[in-house]
Amino acid sequence: MRRWAQHERPGHLINRAARLMLRLADGRFRQFGIGVAAFPVLNMLRTGRKLSQKDLALCARIEQPSMAQLLARLERDGMIRRTPDPDDGRASLISITRKALAILPEVDAVIDEGNAMAVDGMSDRETEMLIDLLQRLIANLERAAASEDVGLTRSDGS
Repeated sequence: MRRWAQHERPGHLINRAARLMLRLADGRFRQFGIGVAAFPVLNMLRTGRKLSQKDLALCARIEQPSMAQLLARLERDGMIRRTPDPDDGRASLISITRKALAILPEVDAVIDEGNAMAVDGMSDRETEMLIDLLQRLIANLERAAASEDVGLTRSDGS
């Protein structure tokens, strides 16, 4: 197994890059009245589909309690609306509002600017390679996480 120098560890570098990108995006998203965490939810709803909190949490890959808090903020700020789920009286379906749809093109532009800033000085080929490598890295980590989840499920008797 390779021994990594601290400044070369992929996990450290990816974490550092992600934190910097999130910090920059969060500051720029404030002008729209949303945080970075809201974007995946609004992006999923922008097609006009109505989704349950559970579906949104699964797609955004966040826990239900965190999704509930996020949705409460988005509803308070007029970015989403809830309607009763006709198939499940205990659940609501979440949809996007016109207010949120109106800001999404500007949010997209801010995201594109941030990504362009991140790959500044890289050629198109290098950028494509970076994207490919990151997608492969994510696939490796998702496989490992899925295998650990299976192991945990089996060990606790589920």
